[in-house]
Amino acid sequence: QVHLVESGGGLVEAGGSLRLSCAASGRTFSSYAMGWFHQAPGKEREFVATINSSGSSTYYADSVKDRFTISRDNAENTMYLQMNSLKPEDTALYYCATSSRYSGTVYSTHLYDYWGQGTQVTVSS
Repeated sequence: QVHLVESGGGLVEAGGSLRLSCAASGRTFSSYAMGWFHQAPGKEREFVATINSSGSSTYYADSVKDRFTISRDNAENTMYLQMNSLKPEDTALYYCATSSRYSGTVYSTHLYDYWGQGTQVTVSS
């Protein structure tokens, strides 16, 4: 069983930064793709960023491109999301996820098999 735990969320003013972490346990971390998603109240869960198993390839939603950076440390079984120039519309519950089937970048929620419980990010205007 894979266990994912997010941390690093909080309240920040517009223009500020946060760094989210996702700690993984339960299986070989470095073999599979990972991603970040967010869900605002009343909306569906949306893709934010993904990274392949080795960390050599990344892909971002247009809304966060050039502001957010996804990375992973396979030695520490941890994935990160550096969020800069935050906007009020970034306010959401942020989830990390991992696939048990794919090693490349994956942006569809349906292709992820394990999810964390989320960390809240709130950006004030």
